[in-house]
Amino acid sequence: MKNLKTLSKQLILLLLLTFFVNEGNAQSVKSIVKPSVIILNAESRGLPNDATQLGNILRSEVEKLDDFDVTDKYDVAYLIEKNKLNISNCYGKTCLLEIAKVIPTDYIITGGAELIGQNITVSIRMINVQKQSIEKTTTIEFNNMPDEIKSMFKIAVQTMFNKTVNQDLLILLTKQNNFENTLNNPNKNKINLQGPRFGFITVLGQDRKTLIANKLDGGYEVNPLFFQFGYQFEKQYLNEGNFQALFEVIPMISGLEQSMFIPNLAILNGFRNSKNGWEFAFGPTISISKQLDGYEDANGKFISGKDPITNNSETRMDSRGDSRLTGSLLLALGKTLKSGKLNIPINFWCLFPSTEGITRLGVSFGYNTKP
Repeated sequence: MKNLKTLSKQLILLLLLTFFVNEGNAQSVKSIVKPSVIILNAESRGLPNDATQLGNILRSEVEKLDDFDVTDKYDVAYLIEKNKLNISNCYGKTCLLEIAKVIPTDYIITGGAELIGQNITVSIRMINVQKQSIEKTTTIEFNNMPDEIKSMFKIAVQTMFNKTVNQDLLILLTKQNNFENTLNNPNKNKINLQGPRFGFITVLGQDRKTLIANKLDGGYEVNPLFFQFGYQFEKQYLNEGNFQALFEVIPMISGLEQSMFIPNLAILNGFRNSKNGWEFAFGPTISISKQLDGYEDANGKFISGKDPITNNSETRMDSRGDSRLTGSLLLALGKTLKSGKLNIPINFWCLFPSTEGITRLGVSFGYNTKP
């Protein structure tokens, strides 16, 4: 008798446990059921993508959210063909709700992209079938970059459903005056600052004394501050992330305002930040100037030839010498300002000969417009 009571209690506990487990499983299954959604075509105006392609892009981005049970496109196509539905221009609420009568669903998501002026406008709407009303909508204007239409729909979908949006990508696709890179200027690929250059150069050290000195002593009797002008040619060979690597060739002429002709050629390797416009460059610079081999006597005068005591000589810039090629290392730091399509590069630079330290300081600016 005692064993029968014990068995009965165990049976009741087992039944109760089974009930609660099944109930819990039912609640769990119920909690993960996702609302169903249908996505048909997305309207395309002025873009190379057709409505079917845009619809597939929109469907793909919604599926990535993992918040909805998105009806398979092949099932949708089968039901449309079976019920002989015409969806070629079905983008409005009334038409879409008629579709929902044939293909049951909780929501319908639709939208499209249109080229308006220099912008691509992407719009997305979500219709609540039961309430027969538009529940969510979003519209974003992007730069005219049709190759990035998938990224545009991705941002629009994430925005509408309050998901995290890649802000760097958003800026690249929407900011009008953002610096170019392979994403926001795919046909041009890179920012190009090729164009005229103007500026000033000042001379330091022994060369400064030579420029100021009397012509009889090998000087030039000029102000050691010169105006210079030239042109920057450049070729970018790397454009990844926020950085570009470039090769620059800059011929310049200085001193014409003081009746002097000082040619200079700089051949530089540069690195440019395509996001904020900062740039650093370095490389050799070659110029032509009159040079004299000589020595300084006891009175401080520079005399041609070798020192009779030490039998040594040094080379200096001197108006009495002959024209020679001279080389130096140039270091430059620059920043590009933008105003609409106008680029205004400003650069500060200095020269380092082999032993004298910094002998030239300069500043230059230029301009060009993006084609």
